Amino acid sequence: MRIEFDPEAVGRTPFYKLLTSVVVPRPIAWVSTVSAAGTCNLAPHSFFTVACVAPPIVQFTSVGRKDSLHNVEETGEFVVNFAPEQLFEQINETATDFPPEVGEFEAVGIAREPSLRVKPPRVAASSVALECELHSTVRLGDSTVVFGRVVHAAVDEHVMDDGHPEVTRLRPLARLGKDEWATLGEVLERPRIRYADWDGGAGGDGFGGQGGS
Repeated sequence: MRIEFDPEAVGRTPFYKLLTSVVVPRPIAWVSTVSAAGTCNLAPHSFFTVACVAPPIVQFTSVGRKDSLHNVEETGEFVVNFAPEQLFEQINETATDFPPEVGEFEAVGIAREPSLRVKPPRVAASSVALECELHSTVRLGDSTVVFGRVVHAAVDEHVMDDGHPEVTRLRPLARLGKDEWATLGEVLERPRIRYADWDGGAGGDGFGGQGGS
């Protein structure tokens, strides 16, 4: 038996909590920006994914008008820093609602390093940095989706394996519902099935050869 939820009847906040509890785990974009006045901002955004491959575009959503969004609109640049397990406390601390004139790098004590193609700095201890130029934004109700074209990527050599970032070395953090976070669990590896090799699947579990992304 299912419990039915009508978004209009439930209301914004309760339904937001429902959505963020079932759309899990969510990767974290640890976004660094610089305001027009020169203040460096750093904040985690868990509505984050790849939007396009060619050209390479990533997207994150600002729920409300947050400093990251203001700065991107002013300067047209941002960096997505990888959010690893070992920086959990610092990532959580940068979610604090500091006023715009307070830079999270200094407030939290996070070392930075210069980016190659954009003005916002990278997080020095983050293993991956995606330097982005603003492609476009889309306003959706109380939120804004930010699309950034990746113009440069920098990856720590220690997380590479045979020329590719290795997930057990990356140790990604993810967001769940409420105040819950997740670390990397069991990693399953299985090649995608070509239709020419389809043999009826594994007991109708809904995975074999469905053509998903």
